[in-house]
Amino acid sequence: MDSKAFVDFKKKIVDNISKVIVGKEDVIELLVVSFISGGHVLLEDIPGVGKTMLVKAFAKTIGVPFKRIQFTPDLLPSDLTGINYYNQRINDFQFREGPLFTNIILADEINRATPRTQSSLLEAMEENQITIDGETRKLNIPFMVLATQNPVETYGTFPLPEAQLDRFFMRIKMGYPSREDEKEIIVRNSQPNIIDTIDCVVEKDEIEYVMRNFRLVKVSDDVANYIIDIVEMTRKDGKIELGVSPRGAIALYKACQCWAAINGRDFAIPEDVKKMAPYVLNHRIIPRGISKMEDMIETINEILTKAKVPLEEM
Repeated sequence: MDSKAFVDFKKKIVDNISKVIVGKEDVIELLVVSFISGGHVLLEDIPGVGKTMLVKAFAKTIGVPFKRIQFTPDLLPSDLTGINYYNQRINDFQFREGPLFTNIILADEINRATPRTQSSLLEAMEENQITIDGETRKLNIPFMVLATQNPVETYGTFPLPEAQLDRFFMRIKMGYPSREDEKEIIVRNSQPNIIDTIDCVVEKDEIEYVMRNFRLVKVSDDVANYIIDIVEMTRKDGKIELGVSPRGAIALYKACQCWAAINGRDFAIPEDVKKMAPYVLNHRIIPRGISKMEDMIETINEILTKAKVPLEEM
């Protein structure tokens, strides 16, 4: 495994997107980890902090087809997946592809769609395929859903069910920029169409290489057991009603491999687990009486302080 290829891949993407998104290098790195892992990301934050701009910049940076879907209560599953319609000219049914047949999907305000429409994403996000009228159709590779939602406004929204949340690799909060960063944002956005100032900076073979080889990162038995300890603690903690699923454990394992790779290592360490766990696990637990993302992250961090780090026993 060429560790330098992963480091260069990350640096190109972070540097390019940072021309548009100011002061969010850590969030961009998390997007890179999710993309390499083949995962999906839920960006949960208040309006106006740059969620949509970040997704647009990311898609343009990696140079893959991108579609935006504005989720509304009247959106139907067929509006996403496509539909078989009768074409009188050819005297037969013909399939019209929906917007899911692309590489990067921006699911804007995903919690404004009905549960029926939200559930139409389950098969696509988990298996990279959709089934219409009994026929299964494969989606493009890579395929990534980047969804946004506003955690403050509840009027006219439908909360994502646990099964849907579990399909997301990470849930990330961008947060307000610092004073200096906000000033820079104002200055940069004084020019029209700032998104047009960036171009694709990675090649197709680079994307294929990192997505194919991140699994070569070695994870020792000690680090793997550390991951399992954390996951089991979420299931036994009295403050948590529903703990992390096996899918969550797999996601954390893969995230640690990717984080190690983009930081120039071909082996994972406990610090990788500590770094990734709050983002990979925060939406996979249901704490008793808690609904805010910040509180869920704090709950995961509390568990991390209790779990024994492998190196501490040496």
